[in-house]
Amino acid sequence: MFRGIQRRRHRRGRGALLRAGLAVVALILTGAAAASAAEDPFAERRAALTRSIERLAAAVYPVAGRAAMMPQVLAALEETPRHEFVPPKLVSLAYANRPLPIGFGQTISQPFIVAFMTDLLEPEPDDIVLEVGTGSGYQAAVLAPLVRRLCTIEIVEPLGRSAAARLARLGYDNVAVRIGDGYNGWEACGPFDSIDVTAAPGHVPPPLVRQLKPGGRMIIPVGGLFAPQQLVLVEKRADGQVSTRQLMLVRFVPLRRSGR
Repeated sequence: MFRGIQRRRHRRGRGALLRAGLAVVALILTGAAAASAAEDPFAERRAALTRSIERLAAAVYPVAGRAAMMPQVLAALEETPRHEFVPPKLVSLAYANRPLPIGFGQTISQPFIVAFMTDLLEPEPDDIVLEVGTGSGYQAAVLAPLVRRLCTIEIVEPLGRSAAARLARLGYDNVAVRIGDGYNGWEACGPFDSIDVTAAPGHVPPPLVRQLKPGGRMIIPVGGLFAPQQLVLVEKRADGQVSTRQLMLVRFVPLRRSGR
């Protein structure tokens, strides 16, 4: 009898110790989660946005000829702090899957479109890439970790200068920002493995095609302000021949030109 009572007490003691140990572990994990949230309060919202974009991509990707978005593109999207690239009054909407105004008649693109266009470029670690239309720098921030060098052009000087300062502050040291007319590209920075155009001209600019390497790809919205716009994939084959393919209807701000 006495030994049985001892065993029950021993089991109760072990159970109490186990419960106490689990409670300590729970407190540690809770503290770690709280510390993580304090360090990056937007991490969960970024992760949720990325998962929703991954699901959306799976539904629309037949137009791109692939089953899913590249994992490295999704990872770059999840790591990019979009709240740093929107006006302070719109930070609460930073991780909504929608475009937002950034001033001067320009917008920061919908995150799905940013991810989709990045993915269509099929970025490689040794690539040199041109972006036309820096805006606030968000597209550049998503693309830069995936390539060797990113050259980006913005015609609106205050936007270009603030984007350059923002990207430098956040540590994107492989990005070069230029103020100028993106229609003419950036010949001194190229030729380019791929070109990403984030505003819509009425046609594919010939200077951009010339600055694209053989085997390169350009993704560009084409169309007028009050006319349908198509997202177009331009591919330059190894022999220099160029082909284009319309992918989907989109809506971008017009590509602005110097003196126009």
